[in-house]
Amino acid sequence: MIARCSLLLFLLTATAGASAQIYRCTDAEGRKEYTDRQIRGKQCVLLDLPNAAIPAPPPREATRPRPLAPAPAASPAPRAASPGPVAFPRVNTAEQKARDADRRQILTDELNAEMQKLGELRREFNNGEPERRGDERNYAKYQERVASLRDAIARSEQNVAALQREIANIR
Repeated sequence: MIARCSLLLFLLTATAGASAQIYRCTDAEGRKEYTDRQIRGKQCVLLDLPNAAIPAPPPREATRPRPLAPAPAASPAPRAASPGPVAFPRVNTAEQKARDADRRQILTDELNAEMQKLGELRREFNNGEPERRGDERNYAKYQERVASLRDAIARSEQNVAALQREIANIR
């Protein structure tokens, strides 16, 4: 809650240079709202925020694109694409295949663990009617647990699909 209010206050102070006035309005229940105008039916207080405007950073000269050199009249034969920086490390084929095999094994292990977790969640979910626990005397607590199980199952299904896609992309 404090983080939301801080973020809201920051955003309002960032735009305060344009409006120059920020009001904190409080309703009958005590909820606070920050705005650039008074709201009817709420108690609004004008806030004194010095230096509320945030200046824009100066333009950077170094990031401007350089003009292109004019093309030569007669173009020579096309050059092959450069392989990249000379110091860029190369990996031989056997080592790359070993790395890919390790990666496939790690992802397969993660997939198996996630599928096992998904199976356990589905068993506990029991087709939308999980057993009530002793600490769930209140039906709302039971409904919260059912909703969290439903969310956990959806997340786990997304993880399984992502892992399967990742394994399929390995050469």
